[in-house]
Amino acid sequence: MVEWLADVNWIHLVTIPVFTGVIGWLINWTGLIMLFHPVRFHGIRIPGLQDLSVILPRKVQEVPGILQGGIGWQGIIPARAAKMGSIAVDKAISKIGTAGEFYEHLDPEQISEHILNSVTPEIWQMVDDVMWDEHPALWRDLPRPAKQAVVARVQAQLPDVVGDVTEQIGTYIDQLLDPKLMVIDHFRENPSLVVRIFRDFGQRELNLMVTFGLVFGFVLGIPVAVIDQIFGQWWMLPILGVFVGWTTNALGLWLIFEPVEPRKIGPLTIHGLFLRRQDRAAEVYARIIAEDVITLERVGDFLLQGPRADRTRRLLSDALRPAIDRAVGPAGALVRVAVGSHRYDNIRESVTDKAVHWSMTPFQDPEFSRRQSENIRALVAERTKELPSRDFVEMMRSAIKEDEWMLYAHGAIMGLAGGFLHLAIFGVA
Repeated sequence: MVEWLADVNWIHLVTIPVFTGVIGWLINWTGLIMLFHPVRFHGIRIPGLQDLSVILPRKVQEVPGILQGGIGWQGIIPARAAKMGSIAVDKAISKIGTAGEFYEHLDPEQISEHILNSVTPEIWQMVDDVMWDEHPALWRDLPRPAKQAVVARVQAQLPDVVGDVTEQIGTYIDQLLDPKLMVIDHFRENPSLVVRIFRDFGQRELNLMVTFGLVFGFVLGIPVAVIDQIFGQWWMLPILGVFVGWTTNALGLWLIFEPVEPRKIGPLTIHGLFLRRQDRAAEVYARIIAEDVITLERVGDFLLQGPRADRTRRLLSDALRPAIDRAVGPAGALVRVAVGSHRYDNIRESVTDKAVHWSMTPFQDPEFSRRQSENIRALVAERTKELPSRDFVEMMRSAIKEDEWMLYAHGAIMGLAGGFLHLAIFGVA
């Protein structure tokens, strides 16, 4: 033993843990860059690569950009934003609330009141436009008091009409609104939102993971230094560097997400760093869902512009037609005789079309949408805090789970490079 210690190249020995510590820090620091940046794909498009990509190995297909026919990079988390959105709905939002619950928390009574306040000043213009389009001669010849009487009756019936609209939306909202599709589409179009979820609540833990890379790397470097001194082979350090790099990244991810349930080891309680902050994560997640995803504006857009827009318009039209007939009142029969049944039906359909559009216009009021979003935020935060730890971690980890091998490979390559660099500077032990 004494002879072995006398033969040890101490500079070579001591510098190995220092090298592996620095490499461990660099691995986790650059790993975070790989996770989050860039938000959009950066690279070059290769003609024919998209067609070829379908026959490439699955792991190659998982590299961001390959399936789109490009060679470059997009942050792993923004590249998988849509998938995280899908799993978030399956694991969390579907348990947080149905489309009906979301709509109820947007407060239909407040929506009705806002529609009334927004539409009432426009009633005269709406009636005037329709009549000039459909029966200009009748409208021109009608005395102004008669016109005012028509408008006054429509205004008097307006609260009932608006009430019918919001009630019908509420009754059939589960058929009209698809929160899962809303979340997936919005996360796909705005991958920076998923980055915000991680950054806003987990930046401290992510920074800690980088620091632990230094610690893990240094600790793992101690046995590596001893083994290298014992065997003294030129290839030993690069090979062990691969092990150190791979293990450092694996330990870093384990630190963030595992163990799922708290474990007592003597006086210590071991629990995943993100899981310890589930309540904080719930608040951040709820704020983003309420302010950016399931907002009154986006609900209105989905209802009238989304894949189920035809069904929404048909539902609202069916609800509005009898309401318009009630607004015309007993004079309806006389109006039919005066203008003809066909023309009357055209007038009613024109009013219905405009009413459908105008009844949904207040959904696009950003200030009103912002006020109503507070109810959604409270609902999502409360239910997310109640999620079992396993469901919560699956929701958060889904964005990177299938791509973790890239992080491990990145660590292994940097460990290999660190081994060769040390070999180039200090030679063989």
